[in-house]
Amino acid sequence: MDKSKRLFLKSKRSFRRRLPPIQSGDRIDYRNMSLISRFISEQGKILSRRVNRLTLKQQRLITIAIKQARILSLLPFLNNEKEFEKSELVARTTGLRTRKK
Repeated sequence: MDKSKRLFLKSKRSFRRRLPPIQSGDRIDYRNMSLISRFISEQGKILSRRVNRLTLKQQRLITIAIKQARILSLLPFLNNEKEFEKSELVARTTGLRTRKK
């Protein structure tokens, strides 16, 4: 076989098919925190479809469920504990000053 024909042959590697992250029995709902938390980054951001390996319909449903959970205070809007600690310290030192007469 000459080189020109070899380039167009498929490689014989076997790819392991990844399991879908959401099985057919899972309900995408704002109350299903174990499912929703898999699709949020450490900072609290919604991960993209490519990262999640979801279909377009599943990604839309996950996004809606995450937003509903945030509105109902089941999830934080930001998951940045360092920022929260800094703002807490600033509020303690500047907000509670009293004037002496």
